Amino acid sequence: MTHDDAVLVEGLRKRYGKEGEKQALAGLDLAVPSGTVQAVLGPNGAGKTTAVRILATLLRPSGGRARVAGYDVAAEPDQVRRRIGLLGQHAAVDEELSGRENLELFGRLHHLGTRRARARADELLERFELAGTGRKPVSAYSGGMRRRLDLAVCLIGSRHEGGPRVLFLDEPTTGLDPRARGEVWNAVRSLVGGGTTVLLTTQYLEEADQLADAIAVIDQGRLVAEGTADELKAELGGDRIDVVVRDHARLGAAAALVERAAGGAEVTRDPDRRLLSAPVGDRMAALSETVRALEAAGIEAEDIAVRRPTLDEVFLHTTATEEDAA
Repeated sequence: MTHDDAVLVEGLRKRYGKEGEKQALAGLDLAVPSGTVQAVLGPNGAGKTTAVRILATLLRPSGGRARVAGYDVAAEPDQVRRRIGLLGQHAAVDEELSGRENLELFGRLHHLGTRRARARADELLERFELAGTGRKPVSAYSGGMRRRLDLAVCLIGSRHEGGPRVLFLDEPTTGLDPRARGEVWNAVRSLVGGGTTVLLTTQYLEEADQLADAIAVIDQGRLVAEGTADELKAELGGDRIDVVVRDHARLGAAAALVERAAGGAEVTRDPDRRLLSAPVGDRMAALSETVRALEAAGIEAEDIAVRRPTLDEVFLHTTATEEDAA
């Protein structure tokens, strides 16, 4: 583990069942530099939550090793727990209590004492823009407010006023509307700005694109791709051209023209949306050639655009490739 790594995972394995017949992690490797946001993507059952639970000392690994904030999660779990925060998929607060009462309760559970727990609650309500709602019952909070309160609870017992050294967020915005997700994203950015390292599991590709310094894609319990969002997108061949054909009956003819303009690259079709897409090398040349060819053939397009690949395409490409190879 280097001085700059807040999380280091090497060959991490986890098996369940009496005979260990179910494999959740199959030799996972991951390094997360301090002060960064690491997103972990993967389909359901890929091992994301299992990895987080091991790193947060809630599960013991079957093999390999993992260190968090410089401490071994299996040999030194108490040291790890003093330096981390964990926000799971479900709220941990009491809906009948107010935001302030929840924070004071968790503060006392962390042995802060009554006076310090109250002061810390006030600090965190202000930090997460909940000061005006601190006495309302949590049942009256919006989804975004509840998740911001959950984040505040994660910080209540931290030794460091800026927050825990490492914060694990396991699909923190599941079920939230776009506005509420944005509120949580802003809160996470604030924590990272204060020096906290964040490991984020998510199924929202936009969330990873917005927040993460680096992205790891895992499938069947092991790492299948990693890099920045731009690096992962570039692996799919750089730019792509998208064409939406007005007449569904001309989709096949248009696909042949797009393939030629894209230098013979494979054209993917979405018949329901009348959409054609292909990777291109020279974006402007491919765009002008496609427009010219479609006009010459009398094929009308509703839309033509050149764009970078999306993280959705990266996700589908990397996980599908691994499934096919299995």
